[in-house]
Amino acid sequence: MPGRPAPSRRTVLRSAAATPVAGLGLAACSPGDDGAAPARPTAPVDLGADGEVAKGATKLFPDGNVVSRAADGSLKAFSTVCTHAGCPIKKLAGTKLVCDCHGSEFDARTGEVLHAPATVPLVELPVEVKQGRIVASPGT
Repeated sequence: MPGRPAPSRRTVLRSAAATPVAGLGLAACSPGDDGAAPARPTAPVDLGADGEVAKGATKLFPDGNVVSRAADGSLKAFSTVCTHAGCPIKKLAGTKLVCDCHGSEFDARTGEVLHAPATVPLVELPVEVKQGRIVASPGT
């Protein structure tokens, strides 16, 4: 183009090197189709035998859900898809879920955020015992 100086070789190389790095940074912090499990199951999910979660205990299931049983025997289940960036949460320390992507922490008994960057609680799932099995369903 006339009247416009051509960029130097150094400018072109810097731009080419910075583009993939910027793209990775944006992809790491944006929710999207990153292979994470959906926040809600699309059909009922058999999590395991009713006896797998004792009163007062919490269990992280490999399918991407966490179940806790209160002292009165009632169950609560939550998706373990982090509400910050959609990363799967794979670590349960006592009753605390820890997301490895950005360090968000959640209470596995209530789904509430314990540590940012997440600000939204985990998605609660309807859960019940059917024929001796703990079953999470999509709900509404």
